[in-house]
Amino acid sequence: MKKYISVILMMATVAIYAQNDETNSPTWSGGRPDGHAPISVMGDHTHGKGEWMVSYRYMYMNMDELKQGSDDASFDDALDNYMVTPTSMPMNMHMVGAMFAPSDKITLMAMFNYLSMEMDHITRMGGTFTTEASGFGDIQLSALYRFFNQNRQRIHAQVGVSIPTGSITESDVTPASAPNEVELPYPMQIGSGTFDANLAVTYLGQSEAISWGGQLRAILRFGENDRDFRYGNRQSLNGWFAVKATDWLSFSTRLEALVVGEIDGEDPNLNPMMVITADTANSGGNFLNGGVGFNVYVPSGALKNLRFGFEFAAPLYQDLNGIQLKTKETFTLGTQYAF
Repeated sequence: MKKYISVILMMATVAIYAQNDETNSPTWSGGRPDGHAPISVMGDHTHGKGEWMVSYRYMYMNMDELKQGSDDASFDDALDNYMVTPTSMPMNMHMVGAMFAPSDKITLMAMFNYLSMEMDHITRMGGTFTTEASGFGDIQLSALYRFFNQNRQRIHAQVGVSIPTGSITESDVTPASAPNEVELPYPMQIGSGTFDANLAVTYLGQSEAISWGGQLRAILRFGENDRDFRYGNRQSLNGWFAVKATDWLSFSTRLEALVVGEIDGEDPNLNPMMVITADTANSGGNFLNGGVGFNVYVPSGALKNLRFGFEFAAPLYQDLNGIQLKTKETFTLGTQYAF
């Protein structure tokens, strides 16, 4: 991760020292299809004074089969030590966001989300069952400050907080608890239960036909929630490259290095010997993810500044703590409208 941080800092330094007088140089433009990052990247741009933007994103992520460290594992491997193991976990997330710029340098952002997910299981005795959870997640509030904008390059910082409005007490019926519901393990909870800091620095660059960018982000969690645990911190470095095919269409590729920390603490309502998802040793890991996608932009007419984006992403490498479901494909699509 240190290597990736050094690269993005070097890019930012080169950009700053390579500039001419701002009044004599073109500025970065959001009014083109690649004027925004791939749709999966959050907080990637700022707005001009008085401008609003509303957005909607849908994300589908599929987790299937098991991995122990960086090696594939079987369900039998998990059932040697636990009574139950999950076999798959599809998740759907709907995200609604709004941005407003009270000045050319400051943009305010809010995001709300709704999650639904289910987890299929197999028991040591060969039985199968499914649990489900859904609800509104944590609310994200942020301020973005643009402190550099020259020669078609921009740098802005983000400072945000996650408000713990999502549930951490989701429950469902299992074969061992029927007909009563029991609290579900950590991956099936909707929120974090803690106030979390969301910090990022984003660099954007652009030429006549191509654009590129990088974003360093950290989600830092503080204290413990009402269930005596907190999820692990997350650090990520995203880099992307896009080609403007026409005035309304661009294609992009993205690479992400992601580090997720282990869960700290333990929910007293969960039995870590029952299922792998209730054991905090089986949480967190290191990922290298790749994505490809496209953006569509309306440059004129009644729908000017309307956007649509799509991205397909998948792990290129994952090294998980303990034994866990491995991440498979992720689809993200969304629309954005600025006015």
